[in-house]
Amino acid sequence: MDGHEIARTQKGYRVLETSHPPVYYFPPDAIRPGTLVPAQGASLCEWKGEAVYFDVVGPKRRAVRAAWAYYKPSPPFAVIAGHIAFYAALMDACYVGDEQARPQPGGFYGGWVTSNLTGPFKGEPGSGHW
Repeated sequence: MDGHEIARTQKGYRVLETSHPPVYYFPPDAIRPGTLVPAQGASLCEWKGEAVYFDVVGPKRRAVRAAWAYYKPSPPFAVIAGHIAFYAALMDACYVGDEQARPQPGGFYGGWVTSNLTGPFKGEPGSGHW
């Protein structure tokens, strides 16, 4: 954000859902202190449970509701409790290793698309009925 690294880890979780590229969840201690501010609202994922949101704050810019977490996810996703995921589209750049990820199409979804993935992905035109 604004040219500053917000998070880095090799201990996160890569979560896959049907027709989605992966979402990466970062452990809280991998997030630069002071860059996340709780945001209004929540949403419900039928698989993981209730998500809470964060604004991501850089020196010059604030990305509204650009990150989220599940504090009490459903039992199959218990390992991501309290971990933070980021919308790639709202960040300056997101990387998986040395490769810059592209945001999952559609704006609503938080997947990170890399060159080793093959779509189609939910969010692309014509995928609304999936």
